[in-house]
Amino acid sequence: MIITRNHEKMRKILSRGDVFDEKYLNIVMDILKDVKNRGDSALEYYTAKFDKHDIRNNLTIEKTEMKKAYDNLDNKVKKALIRAELSIRQYHEKQLETTWLYSKKDGVMLGQKVTPIARVGIYVPGGKAVYPSSVLMNSVPANVAGVSSIVMTTPAINGEVQDIVLAAAYMGGVDKVYKIGGAQAIGALAYGTESVEKVDKIVGPGNIFVALAKKIVFGTVDIDMIAGPSEITIIADDSANPGWIAADMLSQAEHDEMASSVLITCSENLAENVQDELSRQLRLLPKKEIAERSLNDFGAIVVVKDMNEAVELSDKIAPEHLELCVEHPYEIMLNIKNAGAIFMGHYCPEAIGDYIAGPNHTLPTGGSARFFSPLGTYDFVKKSSLIKFSREAMLEVSDDVMSLADTEELSAHRNSIKIRI
Repeated sequence: MIITRNHEKMRKILSRGDVFDEKYLNIVMDILKDVKNRGDSALEYYTAKFDKHDIRNNLTIEKTEMKKAYDNLDNKVKKALIRAELSIRQYHEKQLETTWLYSKKDGVMLGQKVTPIARVGIYVPGGKAVYPSSVLMNSVPANVAGVSSIVMTTPAINGEVQDIVLAAAYMGGVDKVYKIGGAQAIGALAYGTESVEKVDKIVGPGNIFVALAKKIVFGTVDIDMIAGPSEITIIADDSANPGWIAADMLSQAEHDEMASSVLITCSENLAENVQDELSRQLRLLPKKEIAERSLNDFGAIVVVKDMNEAVELSDKIAPEHLELCVEHPYEIMLNIKNAGAIFMGHYCPEAIGDYIAGPNHTLPTGGSARFFSPLGTYDFVKKSSLIKFSREAMLEVSDDVMSLADTEELSAHRNSIKIRI
């Protein structure tokens, strides 16, 4: 597992974002087209086929039922959720933007109006997995941003949604939950059906069918990002504990066979010790088979010559999660350009960010941290430019506007100025 940065496996890790397959694309396009054309009938068909339940009289969960699930939560779990929700809310309140105006000169006023998106749909994976943390991470920022209507879709195997998921939805300000999943849920949110009102934006992670569906409906609605398998890169020096590093790598590897876990270090001794620890801890892991496949296909321990090379390679990977398990993390952090979230120091494992720290855990994957940011309140607002010119200010620029209109051969543009003079 210990490799150089030029190893063939490194090239595979760097191209991990290229996961879409044409056979999936055709299936998803057919489902979306069917939902658009047949509405509820298509939802009933796909939900019965994939999730094994009838939604004809059992499609929605209202706020009263979410509140009941919250009230009935185990006290220990409720305490943890309350702490997580508060941390997430406080962090995202710091991100809020406001409308602003300024006067450029006499008769000219410019600015920007910030308006919350009206309707947001959250997709939450379901089935065998339970993700209350994803519910909070997607709903709380929308709620803080002032979104007036937040709905949620999640697969309900045999018609059941876990109480902890409903409790988290209640805490995050979700108004209604739809018991639908997969590409058909994305289609319902994007196009609307007889029972599901169309939204303006869809957020939240899902499998490859959900990811492709989001990609296809973008433009009809907005989306947050295309989420791929989870990933972690760790930059570590001799001060790092090899057992802790191995545990953090496995915390991603257990997610998915396609998850990526990479250690970059200047220390050959640390590399060897982490490799030994991975073998030892892997044997004890309940999801051993998934983690082992992940490490074999997308895991690596890379030995580099110095920290500058470590940073350069990390930026090339552009990981979803980046841990700086080094003696002086701030010095390294200042040089990092591409990472979804940066965890600094030996006592800040990525799992803290998943649940309780406050920053959003919906992060760019597959190298898209080169141009994407974490989900935030800024994803739930839209901005309008504000422009006001007095007559005098318009006259001052009129010749320049008409001259530029002439160069583009747009005579109506010129006339819209000339008619006012």
